[in-house]
Amino acid sequence: MRDEFYRIKRLPPYVFAEVDAMKAQARADGDDIIDFGMGNPDSPTPQHIVDKLTETAQNPRAHRYSNSRGIPGLRKALAGYYERRFGVALDPDSEVVVTLGSKEGMANLAQAITSPGDLVLAPNPSYPIHAFGFIIAGGVVRHLPAHGGSGGDQKDYLAALQRAVDHSIPKPVALVLNFPSNPTAEVVDLGFYEEVVGFCCRHEIYILSDLAYAEIYFDGNPPPSILQVKGAKDIAVEFTSLSKTYSMPGWRIGFAAGNKRMISALARVKSYLDYGAFTPIQVAATAALNGPQDCIDELRDLYRERRDILIEGLAAAGWEIPSPQATMFAWAPLPPAQVEFGSLEFAKLLLREAKVAVSPGLGFGEHGEGFVRIALVENKQRIRQAVRNIKQVLSRSHNIEPERKAVAE
Repeated sequence: MRDEFYRIKRLPPYVFAEVDAMKAQARADGDDIIDFGMGNPDSPTPQHIVDKLTETAQNPRAHRYSNSRGIPGLRKALAGYYERRFGVALDPDSEVVVTLGSKEGMANLAQAITSPGDLVLAPNPSYPIHAFGFIIAGGVVRHLPAHGGSGGDQKDYLAALQRAVDHSIPKPVALVLNFPSNPTAEVVDLGFYEEVVGFCCRHEIYILSDLAYAEIYFDGNPPPSILQVKGAKDIAVEFTSLSKTYSMPGWRIGFAAGNKRMISALARVKSYLDYGAFTPIQVAATAALNGPQDCIDELRDLYRERRDILIEGLAAAGWEIPSPQATMFAWAPLPPAQVEFGSLEFAKLLLREAKVAVSPGLGFGEHGEGFVRIALVENKQRIRQAVRNIKQVLSRSHNIEPERKAVAE
């Protein structure tokens, strides 16, 4: 018998597991942990969505197998959202598939389009599925900077993209984008997408765009969709989700939309793997997209208020962190006195000494080292308490650091 299965050998140990184990032990010991680790929304799903789920679940016919592509009404609702929000017309029958969250959709599309040894360009740092979905599928990943931004950052990204094409054998088959970015919270404008779409059209590279945080933005214009670019549907598929927009993470409803060939490939793979989400969940998701949207504004205001309390409080404590323009995360460079600690040991320090859980940047790729990700998923009072706890740890870090560094070594 083989010691380890082929695909499992390609998956490194999950960096977050060590912090998660410490967190579980601390809670078992009775510690109150303020958890900024996982991007798991704490706000309840809006009541009208829950009511529609409850109503539909009373119908016994709704308990039967559903549709792996998604029920027609939900696909039409997603097309309606794209028309209202982005001015993009989608054919619900050929350009939209409902997924069990965007994570499942991206992983199954990777299975559908990847041949063994195919090269895919993915950001680093990034949400793990952006790279590992293709690795599981047998592909090879070359990393690009996670940033796009504007000005110099955008030029750097396009230069890195050109180098990847010039110096990669075989030629890349796909590019993964994620803006607003998890974990870095960076945003891009439509001009960035226009440049990338033009480049990928010339080089015949597919684009997979993750737009899960399209509605969680604070300052400036709403984030654009890559499908707004002329010709984007020739090469691009975009993934969206209701998890963050409507505080529905456990419902597992997302979408893929765009290029007909890739949508058809994803639908075929899914037809072998699942029968779609529970029909009452899909009906409730339709109600979310077609119903009142003031709940999105309320969630956006909630995250903005939490962001400001966190950023301003930590600045007063001596830890300067860029204020995110979007997402429910802050991407925090380690305090200067703890840089040599590394992100994993610093996250363990905060958990042990401040009773605050954060995600080590290393878990999002090697270029995430030197950062931690802080999720805005605790209420205002607990954020203020976390700031006080962290301030105490930082104030005595000159006493703690040598001992912890010795342990790390």
